[in-house]
Amino acid sequence: MKRSEAIKRYAAAQSELCIKNDAIANEKFEEYHVFRGLRDLNGKGVTTGLTNISRITSFKEEDGKRIPIDGELWYRGYRIEDLVKRYSRTRFGYEYLAYLLLFGELPDEEQMEEFVDTLSLSRDLPKNFTRDVIMKAPSHDIMNSMTSSILTLAAYDPNALRTDLPNVVRQSLNLIAVFPMLAIYGYHAYNHYENMESMYIHRPDPERSTAENILMMLRPERTCTEMEAMALDAALMLHMEHGGGNNSTFTTRVVTSTGSDTYATIAAAMSSLKGPRHGGANLKVMEMMNNIRENIRDWADEEEIADYLGRMLDKEVFDHAGLIYGMGHAIYSVSDPRERIFKDFVLRLSEEKGRQEDMALYTNIEKIAPKVIAEKRHIFKGVSPNVDFYSGFAYEMLNIPMELYTPIFAIARIAGWSAHRLEEIVGNGKIIRPAYISVMEEKEA
Repeated sequence: MKRSEAIKRYAAAQSELCIKNDAIANEKFEEYHVFRGLRDLNGKGVTTGLTNISRITSFKEEDGKRIPIDGELWYRGYRIEDLVKRYSRTRFGYEYLAYLLLFGELPDEEQMEEFVDTLSLSRDLPKNFTRDVIMKAPSHDIMNSMTSSILTLAAYDPNALRTDLPNVVRQSLNLIAVFPMLAIYGYHAYNHYENMESMYIHRPDPERSTAENILMMLRPERTCTEMEAMALDAALMLHMEHGGGNNSTFTTRVVTSTGSDTYATIAAAMSSLKGPRHGGANLKVMEMMNNIRENIRDWADEEEIADYLGRMLDKEVFDHAGLIYGMGHAIYSVSDPRERIFKDFVLRLSEEKGRQEDMALYTNIEKIAPKVIAEKRHIFKGVSPNVDFYSGFAYEMLNIPMELYTPIFAIARIAGWSAHRLEEIVGNGKIIRPAYISVMEEKEA
């Protein structure tokens, strides 16, 4: 027997022992009042800290009752609708909001120019890093490739382990600047060595925004339209931060609280985000939509759409999971503010790309799916589309390969992670140590 086969057989056999000895009955969680996934029985998150960076609001209190409302997302005291409306008119919306999240104030024009210049100066990888690190180990999993690159960057930083504030700010700005390069170059290496396609490595243009540079570095012709850049910039602004209570941001704060360095902290956040329960939702939406296109003959027939969505919930079609992806959210019920905002950009992009029929299909599903879910699941608190429902469609129209969908999320979220790392360093000073209750039985040796 080959060595690898022997190891696999042993691992498979021992997995049975894990199942036997690691399973904890649901009643135990109720007995000890432990909330699985840090969520109570009503889905409300367990409070684990305080933050001044962002806030999510999805309910209001009225006569002692929690009343669902249209979701709200706030960055540093500003409604996300107002920020996107104001800064989507500029080329540097993501950069303006990154400054806001990191430093707590909106920049004036002089501060913004200095910030953009600093990011441009920081968009530079160490000599031969692309060749020696990114190209030497190409992977279809670009998140793993990026995480490896982040950890390797520590070896090139003589002050990698210092956690004083000026040094962490410097490192944060550098990572925000190079994240698009790590993602795009990682994809090109994979596409060349694994898919046997042509490879081109474009250096970022210091005069272009983050969104423009992503599209320019990805494409052989190094061009993008104003609408394309505007749509991607909006996606970055809407994904860069989300209330502080998400898994990868919590991971950032937990690792920061140990005194660990910036590179290890952000690598941990990346490992959290790549999990399909966190960062991969738009991929499932795209797979679902491709399946719907193949199986629904008339995209305008609401009855046919409703019937197929019902069969999807009944686990008869698609992936048999009984889910309509892109519908519903752990926090929002009436509506996701990011989806409300982003839909307008996706609509305009679909018009530029001649994809109106696809957009109409998405709009129909957005209207019909909540009704089908309410009927099938008897959920009446409200189910609405989340931002992932449209983001994959937008990336498809931008010719961004699916391997980069979650890395694009990371390119946006690195600003939020960095802001929370800085806040944790400034304001906490204690290691985060969660408590677990042991329910094991005592045994005689």
